[in-house]
Amino acid sequence: MNKPLFTNESKDDAREIYAEIDGAALFIKCLENEGVDYIFGIPGEENIAFMDALLDSDIEFILTRHEQGAAFMADVYGRLTGRAGVCLATLGPGATNLITGVADANMDLAPVVAIAGQGATTRLHKESHQVLDLANLFEPISKYATQVRAPEVIPEIVRKAFKDAQMERPGASFIELPENIASLSALKQQVLVPQSPLAPVPPQEKIDQAVSLIEGAKFPIIMAGNGVIRSGASEALVAFAEHFNIPVATTFMAKGSMPFSHPLSLGTVGLQAHDYVACGFDRADLVITIGYDMIEYHPHLWNGDKTATILHINANAAEVDAHYQLQTGVVGDLNAALSGISKGSDFRHDNHSGSLRNTIEALMAEHASDDDFPIKPQKILWDLRQALDGEDIVISDVGAHKMWVARMYQAEAPNTCIISNGFASMGIGVPGAIAAKMVHPERKVVTVTGDAGFLMNSQEIETALRLNLALVILIWNDSEYGLIKWHQLRHFGRESNIRFNNPDLVKYAESFGAKGYRVESTDQLLPTLEKAFADNTVVIIDCPVDYSENMKLTEHLGELVCAI
Repeated sequence: MNKPLFTNESKDDAREIYAEIDGAALFIKCLENEGVDYIFGIPGEENIAFMDALLDSDIEFILTRHEQGAAFMADVYGRLTGRAGVCLATLGPGATNLITGVADANMDLAPVVAIAGQGATTRLHKESHQVLDLANLFEPISKYATQVRAPEVIPEIVRKAFKDAQMERPGASFIELPENIASLSALKQQVLVPQSPLAPVPPQEKIDQAVSLIEGAKFPIIMAGNGVIRSGASEALVAFAEHFNIPVATTFMAKGSMPFSHPLSLGTVGLQAHDYVACGFDRADLVITIGYDMIEYHPHLWNGDKTATILHINANAAEVDAHYQLQTGVVGDLNAALSGISKGSDFRHDNHSGSLRNTIEALMAEHASDDDFPIKPQKILWDLRQALDGEDIVISDVGAHKMWVARMYQAEAPNTCIISNGFASMGIGVPGAIAAKMVHPERKVVTVTGDAGFLMNSQEIETALRLNLALVILIWNDSEYGLIKWHQLRHFGRESNIRFNNPDLVKYAESFGAKGYRVESTDQLLPTLEKAFADNTVVIIDCPVDYSENMKLTEHLGELVCAI
């Protein structure tokens, strides 16, 4: 690679202009310019120029064992950092293997930039080995999808991909890089200055309307969504709730934005059943949604009769929906919005949710001393909470256990309980835990996964071991697709084709060079968790779970009578 011809210096920054550089090397320079630390992926024949250029970069390539794992790692990296995670695949089947993880990031509103190699442009106009129209394939599952058609446009494409991925509402971008474009020379090219717009301060008129609604309500309730965490507004949410003395429920993906231990916390809302926290919404004469994403918990589930008075506070305008008609909306920077509304009033509500809070708090501890075996979901999560500090991270895979994690795990800080609840794809647990440990090596990281979801990406155990990452994989073992069985029993009273067999999970762990433990009595769980974290390596815990609790919960909630 030739040295830069000269440096272009400006007031704000210095950007090298390269006398001559090929497309692959220019692409890497653009990624460095975006502050990329890691690229998760698998090399292929059509991205070898990209991989070679990467050898001259400080960006670390994380070789994964499946492209889906790479996309999930980028997904969770983006969600935890707010900066786009980057994943890479080759053309054809390598690129299509990215799709599930990219779709997950896009619907979970996690910033990701996915890159795929492609055949040379000289063969894209005809039937050709492994060639698919990747940009059009990824377009429906991303905010921005394009093909690089000349090396000179790489700086603009990379900048746009990262800008779109990281803007509120964040999501996925996709770039297709043909192999011949990667090898072509680009003369006098320059990377572009990263810029991101700041959310505007909400207009005073809307602030005043919000104040009037809050002061006029008798039983207001707050529903906080993941937008609170994305905007770094968790402290502002707590201060706002305390200022007006209004109780708060969080969605699955906002767990921890309001510490569960806070007396105004009502825990998590989002089960498609009438749970205890729903009693608070039944009584509310004002629902204040803050950073709420409709994709998580559709308003027809909490505003079925369309009569709720809704105050929408978010960085984005509300989605159009018959069940989400606003009294008013405060759109703009969340921190500024919450602070501005608080400054506009000294009014303080009587908190009528104390009995509901007490009920929910007691519910969490109901099975703390349970010794039945197999272990009840509630007990597993109680013991897991005892084994972790407030800042430690739980990554939930998707399945019946996800519903229990959302309902019962007591998160105390934002981004300490990561749940996919937009696209909600099975298989995110192990790769997600790898990304979490890379972002926060100082914290304990555990993935709670079912036996089905675990085996969808268990190959990434090798990746974790190769990277010397310490993480715990807590497998809820029932040899069934437990969530599907739960739905089948609810709707039809019988199950259909949900049973399977598992390998010996302890031996499976050991075959990778990891450690494996099998819980054989309920009193073994907590000490096994503590030992697993102390082992400081990859540890699999095979934990038999009693999913008869699923239908018991369904029956109980069906009979629930609100006491407030």
